[in-house]
Amino acid sequence: MRAYLGAAGVAAVLLLGAASGPAVADSRSVGSDGFTIKDPRITESSGLAASRAHPGVYWTHNDSDDGAYLFAVDGRTGKTLATITMSGVGSPRDVEAISVGSDGNIYVGDIGDNLGGKWDHVWIYKLPEPKKLADQTVRATQYDVKYADGPRNAEAMMVHPRTGRVYIVEKGDDGGGLYEGPDTLNPSATNTFSRIAEIDLWATDAAFSPDGKQLAVRGYFGGIAYKWKDGKPERQGRLSVPMQPQGESVTYTPDGKTLLYGSEGQGSEVEPVEVEGAGGSGDGSNSATDQGGSGGDDGGSGFTGKAGAVGAAVVVILLFGIGRLLRRPKNR
Repeated sequence: MRAYLGAAGVAAVLLLGAASGPAVADSRSVGSDGFTIKDPRITESSGLAASRAHPGVYWTHNDSDDGAYLFAVDGRTGKTLATITMSGVGSPRDVEAISVGSDGNIYVGDIGDNLGGKWDHVWIYKLPEPKKLADQTVRATQYDVKYADGPRNAEAMMVHPRTGRVYIVEKGDDGGGLYEGPDTLNPSATNTFSRIAEIDLWATDAAFSPDGKQLAVRGYFGGIAYKWKDGKPERQGRLSVPMQPQGESVTYTPDGKTLLYGSEGQGSEVEPVEVEGAGGSGDGSNSATDQGGSGGDDGGSGFTGKAGAVGAAVVVILLFGIGRLLRRPKNR
């Protein structure tokens, strides 16, 4: 989903938000210092995932119905190293998320619903991560997905690195559900995702840590860290999410020490925030989670749920007189 803030809005966000400093340890994964996406074709980076086959490479894609394209971006330079065209998937409708599984496959979530949860099914695409980074066409497997409790709008999809199970986080005004897929996705049948927990955030993306022990969920104005225990999330605290023009993506670096936050917009910045307790300066000045515990009032920066997201948006509007924040649904 796009949200246009304009030049004044970008300035407001930058003034209101705390910028994250670069990672300091040389032993960290490539990309830990963040990078700028240079490819002019990538104007709506809506998902981000660290490659397993190519260290230092991050996969991304454009939002909505841009086409069946994935981009391999160099975490050092921000330049595109390869463009992958997916075949066998029909016409993508609203691509919002990407994740790389430990099985060597890339999972792509065509799970957005600009009509507010009206489509009776959405899709997940799976394709093998290319062994060689070069422009190419790769055949993908398409999976039909439905939710056990009816249609949902979602922008976050992630694959657990240990179990290989796929999860989706609903994007709801008052937070949303965390949905769990079947043990194995079936390309010949409808895959029903069941609601297993509540996520108190207007979620735009989510990612599991490389060891599978933590789930990071982000929204436009904040995020929440969850401990992953026995297949369920246990709230830890708020994430220190940098303020961005339109924060749409998050991923861990392969070493698990840094969370990378991406935004839509041409030439968008991917900003790093150190994962607390995973190394670095240790002073908490650039750590990913605030010391707030797991209660409902866990302090720190970031906004959760409808009230927080809307409240922050209202502040920006009042201060700078910016126009509309959300695009109108497309007629398809």
